[in-house]
Formats: sequence, structure tokens, C-alpha cells
Amino acid sequence: MKDGPLRRFIKRLALLRYTFDLGVTRLVLRAQGEPRYRLTGACNGCGRCCEAPTIPVSRPVFFLRSLRWLTLTWHRVVNGFEYAGEDRRHKLFIFRCTHYDPVTKQCDSYESRPGMCRDYPRNLAYSALPEFFPECGYSSVYKKSEQLRKALEQANLPPEKYEELVRKLQLKE
Repeated sequence: MKDGPLRRFIKRLALLRYTFDLGVTRLVLRAQGEPRYRLTGACNGCGRCCEAPTIPVSRPVFFLRSLRWLTLTWHRVVNGFEYAGEDRRHKLFIFRCTHYDPVTKQCDSYESRPGMCRDYPRNLAYSALPEFFPECGYSSVYKKSEQLRKALEQANLPPEKYEELVRKLQLKE
């Protein structure tokens, strides 16, 4: 479903607002300190991030029917995201993107894609523990991994436990 001129215009306005919001958010986060993780790798075109876009929402948006309806309607009408499910524990909406072609692994409206798609995976740098799809070409490395690895080595852990922690805490170089 390619975007028409009206939808592209609305998405451009939404992108301006998203970019402003993102800039303010990143300023606040930087004031609290640098991101914990350094992103590595590059997009390998696997398309996993496009198959099921997931959007975290606030508690009121998740639980109040009118805000929930408004959010889901916006994403369906403007972004072409069809509601596919939710994660109640983490307050996430899970969608299916109508612009993603699973055969070619391409977006038919790449030029007018939403801000969240443009910002991936940079939006994960400030996460407590960034998670990527196994097929994804991106990964992250904890910036203080060397110090933490040394502390784990001094803890006299069994080798398999040490390796598990290095992998789960993303302490690889």
C-alpha cells in the first residue's frame, strides 16, 4: 500500500514533531549521562524490524479506551500499521506493517516511513539492555564492558557462567 500525497504530507508533519520530540528527549538523556551502549554493525536487510513494529506506550494510552483507540487508529490510518497484538507486561502494541513486502524485504513507502523506523536502532542505545533480532546485523556493546568483564573474571565464576553473563550483558568487543 503505497502512500499517496495526503498521507505523505501528514507523515512529514508527524515526522517534524517526532524529530523535535526526539531531540528534546535525547538532550534530557544526555544531561543524565552518555548512552550505556555503543551500537555496532549495519543493516543487513533481514527485515525483521519491519515485520512486526512494536511501540511502547504510556500506561494511560495502554489502559484508557479512548487514548488506546486514538493511538491504534493513528498508526493504522497514517502509518499503515495493523494491530496484531500487545504485551501487557511491558505496555507494548505490536503491529503488522502494510508497507513491508516480505518477499522483497523492502518498504514500499521508504521515503515517507515513520520516525520510529528512521531512528532504529539508535533508539536502543539508551535502553537498559538493548535487544536485537538474531538475524539483525546490528548489535550493541556495553561501553564499560572491559571493567565489568575484569570484575566478572575476579569473581571466580565457572567458565560457562562467565560466558553466559558476557553474552547476556553484551560485554563482547
